Amino acid sequence: MAAWEGKKYKLEKSENLDAFMEALGVSAENRKLGNTLTPTVSLVKNGDEYEYTTTYTVKNQVMKFKPGVEFDMNSADGRQMKTVCHFENPNKLIQEEKGGNATIIVREFTDSELVATSKVSGITAVMHYKAI
Repeated sequence: MAAWEGKKYKLEKSENLDAFMEALGVSAENRKLGNTLTPTVSLVKNGDEYEYTTTYTVKNQVMKFKPGVEFDMNSADGRQMKTVCHFENPNKLIQEEKGGNATIIVREFTDSELVATSKVSGITAVMHYKAI
């Protein structure tokens, strides 16, 4: 059983998030808001499809994917991109966003935490989530 099954993770802290969002082209107003959020995330398998849900105070963002199959995605700040996700192992999910600001997000799940490392244009942000 994968470490993430049946779990939710809440953001505890982030490193370099503002610089990462700026490199993505996120406005100063939206970066300010983004730096104050403490979302909860979960990953659920439904048949051969997965749902990665980010729950914010005001809304949810759901990313549905099949490993290795490209799909269209809208980011929380409204950017549209082509995305593909795959598992390197049962607890390491890699998300590649293609387009103008090509981004890679590596999510590593354990029983007690999720560490998400995001990279764009030479800028790296790390978000630490605690299992709840």
